[in-house]
Amino acid sequence: MTRVLVIDDHPIVLQGTRQLLEDAGVEKIMQAQSLSDGFRMYRTQKPDVIIVDLAMRTGALGGLSFIRRLRLHDQRTPVLVFTMHSDPVIVSRALEVGATGYVLKDTSSDELVKAFQRVRDGRPYLSHDLASEVAFMEARGTANPLKRMTVRELQTLALIAEGKPYGVIAEHLHVSYKTVANTCTQLKAKLGVRTLPGQTAFRLQGLPQGPRRIEVRAVNAIGASTVTAITINV
Repeated sequence: MTRVLVIDDHPIVLQGTRQLLEDAGVEKIMQAQSLSDGFRMYRTQKPDVIIVDLAMRTGALGGLSFIRRLRLHDQRTPVLVFTMHSDPVIVSRALEVGATGYVLKDTSSDELVKAFQRVRDGRPYLSHDLASEVAFMEARGTANPLKRMTVRELQTLALIAEGKPYGVIAEHLHVSYKTVANTCTQLKAKLGVRTLPGQTAFRLQGLPQGPRRIEVRAVNAIGASTVTAITINV
């Protein structure tokens, strides 16, 4: 009997995913609407496959932290990311922290089932388009500073882009104020700026609950301006 744990904070996604999995012959489907509940359910129920979103209300890209935490205890359970994040930086980071497969929420139901079946069998899954974008990004090397950022740095950058103060960011990410301050110091070094609020401008585009494009325009010490963009849910 295949046991699947689906973690997503949108009831309609949980309902639709359940229907697709049941139609595909899955016998037992467990659901959680938060990452903390999902991890507790993983510990007690030991699912055969985990399907998880990356953007949860507990913080930007919380699903990446969930996968990384899971892999500290379990290297074998397949994890399929089911998300709206199509940016190759995020796709690459998800695979790096331990995701087995990655599929977008705007894909067809047939592709979602195909992705599930692949990861259930222990095989990786990535659509041709996403694989091509990730390969192209990798071929460009380290030109994009966002590619060099850790999961925590990406989460912090997304929340700074919303105008969140350090204290609120610390609460979102369940870390100390000092940790946020240290992370911001690392961000400034990687982006080549003196201050994040003053010399780094963030522009958000998109719907409040959907994918947004963060454009980072940095002015370095010699006055040169560089622009880096990433699409992210915050």
